[in-house]
Amino acid sequence: MNSTITPSTALAAGSTREQILGVARHLIETRSYLGFSFQDVADAVGVRKASLYHHFPTKEALGIAVIRQATQLFKDWDAARVRTPKDALESYFRMYRNTLKAGSGMCPAGALTPGWDCIDEELRQAVQELRNTQVLWLTGVLGALAPARQKKGASVASQAAYVFSVCQGALLASRMTGRVEDFDEAIAQLRSSLPG
Repeated sequence: MNSTITPSTALAAGSTREQILGVARHLIETRSYLGFSFQDVADAVGVRKASLYHHFPTKEALGIAVIRQATQLFKDWDAARVRTPKDALESYFRMYRNTLKAGSGMCPAGALTPGWDCIDEELRQAVQELRNTQVLWLTGVLGALAPARQKKGASVASQAAYVFSVCQGALLASRMTGRVEDFDEAIAQLRSSLPG
């Protein structure tokens, strides 16, 4: 289960900082935040470990940058195209399945939770911001899917938190088995419980 990163699998193009972020994100998604070191990142990027400190003074700073980048990528993903609420939700499920690599990877935010008590407060806040960004987005999508059933904002927000949690749990379960089909089955059950 040891995920190997080599300079050739690091981002081929882009600045050293971008390469560091790409490698760190991959390591977080496949090994977890606690499962890699600065030396692992340096080796994969092809720089000396001391060079990493020029870009990120601590591993926590690197983790925060990875999570903030993931939050921005989610916002960019949302802004990229206009979709109906139903298409937006389906696209969200596909993003989890394909972009986050169900069966072989984890969401970077979800991958930090096993070491929650070992990470600093600023990194926790970045993870919570990513979660909150997605839950807020889901609240809007689910509210648009079934406005007639919307009695209180809290009920739609609770349903949005549920969808986020199921997607995270489905990624975790499929990572355990290595089977993307386990993700698909969980999402099929989720789909059948949603309005629209």
